[in-house]
Amino acid sequence: MTAPDAAAAGVAGSWVLDQTHTVDDGDVKWRQLGDQGAPIVLVHGTPYSSLLWRDIAPALAATRRVFVFDHLGYGQSDMRAGQDLTIAAQARRLAELLRHWDLGPVSVAANDIGGAITLRAMLVEGARFSNLTLFDCVSGGEWEVGLFAQIRNNPEVFAQLPGYAHQALVSSHLRNATHAGYRPGVMEAYLQPWLGEDGQAAFYRQYRQLAQADTDDYAHLLADIDIPVRLLWGREDRIVPPPFGRWLADHVRHQSLTWIDNAGHLLQEDAPAQLTAALLKS
Repeated sequence: MTAPDAAAAGVAGSWVLDQTHTVDDGDVKWRQLGDQGAPIVLVHGTPYSSLLWRDIAPALAATRRVFVFDHLGYGQSDMRAGQDLTIAAQARRLAELLRHWDLGPVSVAANDIGGAITLRAMLVEGARFSNLTLFDCVSGGEWEVGLFAQIRNNPEVFAQLPGYAHQALVSSHLRNATHAGYRPGVMEAYLQPWLGEDGQAAFYRQYRQLAQADTDDYAHLLADIDIPVRLLWGREDRIVPPPFGRWLADHVRHQSLTWIDNAGHLLQEDAPAQLTAALLKS
């Protein structure tokens, strides 16, 4: 095993989701950390998993009951052909998980497409939140752009890339998500699930199912949100740049927007202390 592979195995191996909830298209893996205090649910985006929360969740668990999970098709949850991995389907599953946990109105934090999944769970599926923290996330507007649009419009081309070219593409995308850079083994841990024939197929399978239509369905309801919403945004986000944060702030009434300097798309990696501090106040 090479040094990067060993470091990646160490990062991923220490993060285990030990609970299972069966949904329509397979098993969703989840975990609870902490056994006292108000509950908070942490929602990841793509192409990541709950591994994003490996530092944040234990810190919150000192005073909160923290719930993390991997969306179907990601991380430790079932990943196979034929699954419905649309934002709409993932929102239904999030609402189902919340009912399974029976938490009542709950704090939720989400980034990337996790933001869209969370908003749709609340506005379309009837999930009940006490407050919401969204950062560097897809939420609405015209977001089918850039590499995402190319993958969505040409899935058969990308699916046939040689393995080395696919690995280079995904690695470049992952590096583009952080301004500060990853600690040893972290990027490799995020990359690993998407390698090999099955991983490559899974990567493009989930990307080509993500559609703006699923956020257009609820965009007109954003102004009706009547719970506190905290918005955080990395000033150096190159994946979902700052204009998307301003768009969301313009469409949600009960919100505060904080810009995080020297941080990109992944506050979990670039500004974990600031993110943890904000979530401790939720």
